[in-house]
Amino acid sequence: MISAFEYITVFISIILGLGVTQILTGIADLVHQNERVKIYWPHVVWIFLVLILHVQEWYVTFELRTLDKWRFPLFLFLLLYPVVLFIMARLLFPFGFNEGVIDLRKFYFENYRRIFLFGSMLPFLSILDNLILRDYAWLDILAQFVVLLALSMMAILKNSKPWLHKSVAVFLLLFLVGSIIVEWDKWLVTN
Repeated sequence: MISAFEYITVFISIILGLGVTQILTGIADLVHQNERVKIYWPHVVWIFLVLILHVQEWYVTFELRTLDKWRFPLFLFLLLYPVVLFIMARLLFPFGFNEGVIDLRKFYFENYRRIFLFGSMLPFLSILDNLILRDYAWLDILAQFVVLLALSMMAILKNSKPWLHKSVAVFLLLFLVGSIIVEWDKWLVTN
């Protein structure tokens, strides 16, 4: 007999799989047309971040296997994070470029506010998830508030200064690497 967890996570996995497909297809398209592509490394960092966040969400979803009561509102809430990730995966790649140069710097600066808007939804949803479902303390999620604030400010403010966008990309990359190291350390201690 199939459990509610197994049933529900199949749908979540499908959405996450579609997002990963968007990213990998986008990367493959850029590689295929590499002679026409002008790379912008902060944009590439975002692609990497969103790919890792898809994998992380799939992995973290397994922690919900012990949840006893599954209700439709909870299911809808849990779908929000993968849906936002999918939208971000789609926003990160230009489409419809049949001719000419694909300038990722230009594309990034034309779309960065949308990327940051949807990006800011991720720590917001994660904070809610950690407080409501996983029973984290406020201090445990303080770093997520910092990320939420940084991404929200970038979405709200019209600031096209490249140094700022590069700084945020480095900050997010370091934050991701740091959170993976912290989780690795926790895993080593428990195993």
